[in-house]
Amino acid sequence: MNCIIIDDEATARAVVRQLCSKTAGLDVIEEFDNAISAIKFLNQQTIDVIFLDIHMPGFSGVDFVQTLKDPPNIVLTTSDTNFAIEAYEYECIVDYLVKPITAERFEKCIKKIEGIATQPSKSKTSSKKDAVEGEDLYINIDRRLIKLKLNEILVIEAKGDYIDVKTVKEEYRVHTTLKKIKEKLPEKLFLQIHRSYIINFTKIIDIEDNSVLIAKNVVPISRSNRPELMRRLNLL
Repeated sequence: MNCIIIDDEATARAVVRQLCSKTAGLDVIEEFDNAISAIKFLNQQTIDVIFLDIHMPGFSGVDFVQTLKDPPNIVLTTSDTNFAIEAYEYECIVDYLVKPITAERFEKCIKKIEGIATQPSKSKTSSKKDAVEGEDLYINIDRRLIKLKLNEILVIEAKGDYIDVKTVKEEYRVHTTLKKIKEKLPEKLFLQIHRSYIINFTKIIDIEDNSVLIAKNVVPISRSNRPELMRRLNLL
């Protein structure tokens, strides 16, 4: 795999370059101290992986990602642990390495990328849609990353600029939108049944009139979403 390194710190670039040199099948083609130069390079070259710093003066790593029309696999390298949740809103970002980067963590990252490369050809979005029970979702609560098991999430309710995530054991308020979290959830488990609610389809206990019962939560069903709910039901 061919890769490039983008980081405004020479020492940080050297660390990633050394890790790459010790990884069979991974070749550093070029490195850049700013994102603008990298964009010009990518207009003429095809790369498999980009190791990208988030915080760079003038033009950040996020700005860079948003300019790419057909991005390769991107691995973020940063000292900022607070950006992890937002990072995964971008399908091209496949991993998030926190500095100082250890050899063990770097090796795990490369194995993940190699696994993506060997998967049957289909979009990253399709991979997410086909996700199954047992996978995890991380939410950002007061600068802490809390891991939730997808199959333990019951109901997600929109509350203005926040969402309430109700699980089997706890309830969490997260600063994000229903639309954004819906993009992270596998369709096999979750269904939006109202403009303000997403439910874990497998946790439905009862359906009556225009509402469903999930644990102790009575959730309304909108008229526009009711046909899809009925289609998904295994009716006798």
